[in-house]
Amino acid sequence: MRGDIKTGPDWRPQTKCRGDSVGFCRRLLLQEMMGKIAFSLIFTLALVTLSTSSERKCDLSGLWRNELGSLMEINKVNDAGEFSGKYLTAVTATSNCIHSSPLKGAQHDRTQRSQPTFGFTVNWEKFSNSTTVFVGQCFVGDKGKETLKTMWLLREEVGSPGDGWRATRVGANIFTRKRNLEPGKIIQQQSPLCDTPAPTAQ
Repeated sequence: MRGDIKTGPDWRPQTKCRGDSVGFCRRLLLQEMMGKIAFSLIFTLALVTLSTSSERKCDLSGLWRNELGSLMEINKVNDAGEFSGKYLTAVTATSNCIHSSPLKGAQHDRTQRSQPTFGFTVNWEKFSNSTTVFVGQCFVGDKGKETLKTMWLLREEVGSPGDGWRATRVGANIFTRKRNLEPGKIIQQQSPLCDTPAPTAQ
């Protein structure tokens, strides 16, 4: 804060009153003092806002949706940084009906890092013979919006080592938080009834 802005007991007005204009001059002094107080308050509020923004910490727990429409719900992260949840993909390379699939993972300590890195594995056990591993980081925007930026490796089962060249795929997804008033219910509601073929990825 500038050294010439003082509103405490040692404050001295820059305007000096003399002669018959004392009343008018006092009004000028009051306006001068109020202006300095207002500036001080605005400056202090800005500092508090910046401090609060920098202290926001990303929380993995909750419901997330990526750009393809896939849903992921992560349960509460424990003290060791471990978590579990469900993943409901919106696309698949198989003709089997899509089921929600279990995920397990871990993240760095949020008490030390406000935007932690993390990783988790999804086992597509009910409708596919593949496994996907995600790694990423949780970011908090200027307005508090949380985003998960991830990359993934999908390994599909093949019959022999010679087919390994076509067994692994790589990709990236960005997840944004969705409102989740009833944990566990949205993924259950969005899961297909498995009486029609699942959409095939292009």
